[in-house]
Amino acid sequence: MNRKSRILKVMMPLASVFLMTLMSCSQEIPTDLAKANLIPRPVSVSATGESFTVKQNTGIYVMDDNPEVAEAAAFLSALLKPLTGYGIEVKKGSGEVPAGNIVLSVEDGLDTGKEGYILDISKKQVSVKAETPAGLFYAVQTIRQLLPAAVESSSPANGPVKIATGVINDRPVYGYRGSMLDVSRHFFSVEDVKRYVDFLAAYKMNVLHLHLSDDQGWRIEIKSWPSLALHGGSKEVGGGEGGYYTQEQYTDIVNYAAARHITVIPEIDMPGHTNAALASYAELNKNKKATELYTGTEVGFSSLDTRSELTYKFIDDVIRELAAITPGEYLHIGGDESHSTKKDDYIYFMNRVQDIVSAYGKKVLAWDEIALATVKPGTIAQVWASVENANLAVGQGAKVLMSPAKKAYLDMQYHKDTPLGLHWAGYIEVDTAYIWDPATYIPGIDQEDIVGVEAPLWSETVTNIDEVEFMVFPRLPGYAEIGWTPAALRNWDEYKLRLAAHGERFSAAGIDYYASEKVPWPATK
Repeated sequence: MNRKSRILKVMMPLASVFLMTLMSCSQEIPTDLAKANLIPRPVSVSATGESFTVKQNTGIYVMDDNPEVAEAAAFLSALLKPLTGYGIEVKKGSGEVPAGNIVLSVEDGLDTGKEGYILDISKKQVSVKAETPAGLFYAVQTIRQLLPAAVESSSPANGPVKIATGVINDRPVYGYRGSMLDVSRHFFSVEDVKRYVDFLAAYKMNVLHLHLSDDQGWRIEIKSWPSLALHGGSKEVGGGEGGYYTQEQYTDIVNYAAARHITVIPEIDMPGHTNAALASYAELNKNKKATELYTGTEVGFSSLDTRSELTYKFIDDVIRELAAITPGEYLHIGGDESHSTKKDDYIYFMNRVQDIVSAYGKKVLAWDEIALATVKPGTIAQVWASVENANLAVGQGAKVLMSPAKKAYLDMQYHKDTPLGLHWAGYIEVDTAYIWDPATYIPGIDQEDIVGVEAPLWSETVTNIDEVEFMVFPRLPGYAEIGWTPAALRNWDEYKLRLAAHGERFSAAGIDYYASEKVPWPATK
């Protein structure tokens, strides 16, 4: 049995089965907003017991000239058009908007923060208010989840749609809510990465961390060092053909993500995890001899020559080119598992590289080993393994990003019988992934020390987008909720019921998800 067949064997039944359930549910009129299965769970929901109907003449009114507001409206229109079969036009509004429409507006003084929103649904109108376009976009994702699951399908439907009435007042706990996709061990196409972006956007996540270099592959074009991509990007784990993104393709990904209020943070891992670079340019090696391309999965054997000035010329060129095409404020410089680099050399290297990043107007993200060096102002330590390093970083005045491998690594197996993933950090079932609080996970590190949460997907065993989906779903929505919803409102027994209702959405979207026995998915016949 091949890998794909094994995955299909543990997936939920085919989407066609769900369509029968969907048809039966479509006859119900939603009137209790408090019972909506929203993920992440909003901060406040009050229901008023009626329904708003999206009709043939319903429009989406934009109340100012901000193009990002128009983009949020266009996103909602694109969801509603195939679902209803109606035109659902975006219109410029002014003054009082007629009843029966949806209104999006940016307003000051709402006390929602830069990503929060107020969604007020009455029988006559849907009003969406936020202090920023990002808040409006997240409100649209909430509306998306109030619509029938068929909204996730590309198959057209017809007729009016009803939405339960009430008021949702919502804002996130953490400003950084993301996931990492490792495109170095196995390469993923631009379209695959965009699909990953769509997964994040649907659950109000706002960061895509791209792991662009490692021992097995260099995945971004650097014009001043062309062999990095041409040679270093030519292979992947298992010996298959690799690939890389041109700078134009990378920019396309960045722009696609930005339109969904997602920031791309690129990672160049160093001084370890650098064999692809060392194989591409002999002069980066201490012995000035190029290494062979590597297609295995062991770690810790490679290192740049940390005492060579040419190394820093190389890094300066890479950072300069990457910074020029990355509008976000952070660049990730790796720093993990550099076992073949002497400690003094590692400290010297990480201190110099932080300065290079700063010279190009960016801030540094690095794995928690950065705490062994001098953590420069503005640098964030990404906590994945070491409690000691986490406290060292905070002790130096740094903020931390929480990605504990035992809880947040999407490449860990669900249990010993799932066909993909590893288990060196343990098995992470859906409940294990959800039941933890970043603010209490490490003694001595409080919420004010934490910028947010990230769930990394390393790709040693993941070779295509279907396998990505299997590892990501249904765990990703839980990480989104951990990053968005106050801990006091999070409860596994309640959450798993909302997650179960999203099974129809996964199927409608064609997501090959893992049907965990921990979740009471809807019964099928």
